[in-house]
Amino acid sequence: MDAEAVTLEIGKRIRDLRKQNGLTQQELADRAELTKGFISQLERGLVTPSLPTFFDLVECLGSNPADFFKGSSGEQVVFQEKDYFEKVDESGNITEWVVPSAQSNQMEPVLVTIVPHGALPLDEPHNGEEFGYVLSGRIVLYRGENRFDVRAGESFYYEADRPHRIENPWNRPAKLLWVSTPPSF
Repeated sequence: MDAEAVTLEIGKRIRDLRKQNGLTQQELADRAELTKGFISQLERGLVTPSLPTFFDLVECLGSNPADFFKGSSGEQVVFQEKDYFEKVDESGNITEWVVPSAQSNQMEPVLVTIVPHGALPLDEPHNGEEFGYVLSGRIVLYRGENRFDVRAGESFYYEADRPHRIENPWNRPAKLLWVSTPPSF
């Protein structure tokens, strides 16, 4: 197989894995800190990623290089911290995908750390449900016109049919386990 054929095959496999994970090109680009245009060119075999970029993409897609080239990742049941994928937003809030390939499942669990006086973006109404458990700190949950104060050891659950958002107006970070169905992070 020549270099051009390899480039085409890598692009096809990345596209297939992205679709299996239910990600748009923009979502994969955001997670891998690349542009949507680069992902599009890569999937069409027009560019070849550097090794670090390739490894990042494979990780973002919940796979590893060996399984990527094997064509089958098999079922993983237990995930370790080394499997997690982390994204830090411009405010310093951290989202950790604790099941890296969860986008292709019915639920998507993430660990979220909200910086003091920080907030997550407004989430517009969508189909599905959301559950959260505050591990440390406190948060304020807004759902529609309602405000709820939620402390460490407390949980929340709601249908995502109204605008909703979470903020941390206090001086300490807040950490929560958040599960969405269908996946939306």
